[in-house]
Formats: sequence, C-alpha cells, structure tokens
Amino acid sequence: MHVILPPRFHAHADAGAWAEAACSDITGLLRNALRGASPDASGNAGGARLLLSGGSTPGPVYVALARQALDWSKICVGLVDERWVPVGDADSNGRLASETLLQGAAAAARFEPLLHAGRTLEDCVALANATAAGAPAAIALLGMGPDGHTASIFPGMRDIDAALAAHDDYLAVDADGCPGAGAWRQRITLGAAGLARAAQRVLLIRGQAKRALFQQALDGDDVCALPIRLAFHGATPLRVHWCP
Repeated sequence: MHVILPPRFHAHADAGAWAEAACSDITGLLRNALRGASPDASGNAGGARLLLSGGSTPGPVYVALARQALDWSKICVGLVDERWVPVGDADSNGRLASETLLQGAAAAARFEPLLHAGRTLEDCVALANATAAGAPAAIALLGMGPDGHTASIFPGMRDIDAALAAHDDYLAVDADGCPGAGAWRQRITLGAAGLARAAQRVLLIRGQAKRALFQQALDGDDVCALPIRLAFHGATPLRVHWCP
C-alpha cells in the first residue's frame, strides 16, 4: 500500500465558495492531466479519466464543473462506485452523473457506466476492471458518509477484507446490515488498490459533524473502523474541500 501523506485541507466560508473552489481545483487537475497525457497508438492527444461519487453532497460541484471550458471530448467520466440497480434507475450514481455533470459542453465527455443492461454483476465488475486496466484514473472524487465510509466500503461490511486485499480496481461487495448502505445491499466499488491508483483523490465534505469525523480519521489508522482512511493512501496527498 502507498505511504500516507498529510491531506491538503481547504476550508471555505459557505456552500457557494466551497462549490466554486472545489470546481476550480478539479478543473486545474483535469487540465494538468490532459497536458500530461500520453498520445494513443494513432498519435492522437491522450485523455483523462475522471471518477465521480454519488450522494447528495457533490451535485453542485458537478453542475459547476459542467460549465468549465475543457476539452470534454478527451475526458472519460466514470464512477467510483455504483448501487446494483437497473440501468438509469433514479437511485443510481450514473443517473446523478448524467443529470449534473454530463450537460451542455460536458456532454461531449465519454461516459463509462458501471451498470450494463443484460449483464450480471460479475460481468459488470469484469468490464469495469478491463477499462481501469487500460486507462488509470486521473482524478477520483470522493465523499464520506456519517459512518466514515467512502466509495461503497462500509465499516463492518462482510466483504471489507476483500475490498482491502483486492488487486483489481473494482469488486462487487455485499453491504447487508450496514446502516450507511441504506436499501442498496449489492454494489460495485473501487477497492483499496483502485483508490490508491487514482493519480489524484479529492474529498468533498460539508458540515461540522463531517469535519469532526475527518479529524477522528486523521487521528487513527484502523481502516475497517473508518474506511475513509483508505483515501489517505496514494502517490499524492488527498485534497479535501470542506464548508460548514
């Protein structure tokens, strides 16, 4: 596992400043990734993969990001994790991505869903890993639940040991009995290796309770108790944007 680097924590006065600053940071990271991308086999300029998380927090940042002047045709938008629900379901992270980020000019980005109609859960995981193996993520945008989970790695989850030990980027997990998973027990998620392989990781959180929980995570190292600690492992420091 990668070394633990001190996170870069950015506190913002309010939700508006938070969304604007996070958007600016992510836009800069995408531009850098595009400039540094290697040409493909045909000699065309390389692209960058951006992975999104779901939940209620990141939507305003995604909407702001969609308005940025980027070469969206060279950006692939994928997902950090996904609930095992029908394709296009209102509760899917893919639906959130399509309704917030993949709008206007950003609709030119290539979307890489984790759900595929007519495919089994195992098929979808295999397809996700084949994509990840061919193009590592430039940026993974993360969230943190009130239980300290990130992606779909929950404290007390029966599959947590597999999520920590897996060598592939993605795996299927069963979060039965984990309150933070709600009604969506089966999921596809980045594991520890997939999170660590993302060139940049950006955490978007809001509220005093989340700030206190993040500080608690910094003060310990048990990833099973607070899986958000997995985000501290990587080749670059975790970038955190927070507001009250």
